[in-house]
Amino acid sequence: MVAIHKKKHSLTLEEFLEFPETKPYCEYINGGIEEKSMPKGEHSIIQTNLVAYINQLGKQNKTFLALTELRCTFGGSSIVPDIAVFEWSRLPKTQNGRIANNFTIYPDWIIEILSPEQSTNKVMKKILFCIKQGTKLGWLIDSEDESVMIFKPDQLPEIKSENEILPVLKYIQDWGLSVSEIFNWLNIE
Repeated sequence: MVAIHKKKHSLTLEEFLEFPETKPYCEYINGGIEEKSMPKGEHSIIQTNLVAYINQLGKQNKTFLALTELRCTFGGSSIVPDIAVFEWSRLPKTQNGRIANNFTIYPDWIIEILSPEQSTNKVMKKILFCIKQGTKLGWLIDSEDESVMIFKPDQLPEIKSENEILPVLKYIQDWGLSVSEIFNWLNIE
């Protein structure tokens, strides 16, 4: 981490990728390095349950796969979305059919969960960067506001709340998750 910060302003993407991974993760966006916030309780519960919910639908018929904290390098940047969802046919694979370690493609759907100390605009910039690169859907989950901001190509963002059903990629079947259901996961009693 220290070495990265010393070279922060003169690092290329290739140089950045040569450094070992750090915790918290660092991202290379628009020529600069930004440190991700470490997930806390609410963030972690939402992320864990949402990935399980998405994968329950997508893995059974091999249509899509949701992955957490996966480094995705594309478009001159290297980001680590909270959740990256890929169409099954686009998943990078090794020659023997295993999932690849390096993802040099954009996710089809990016989900970010806002942490209290995070800048909303920085997270929105990351989602918009992905949309410009080909991502079809972005969510920004805000637990303080109990809302989800939706991003789609060539459309203004929209905000969903309460019992509104969240939009998903067109090939996802049997979807019915509402905003309130996501925030109900925070109640552990």
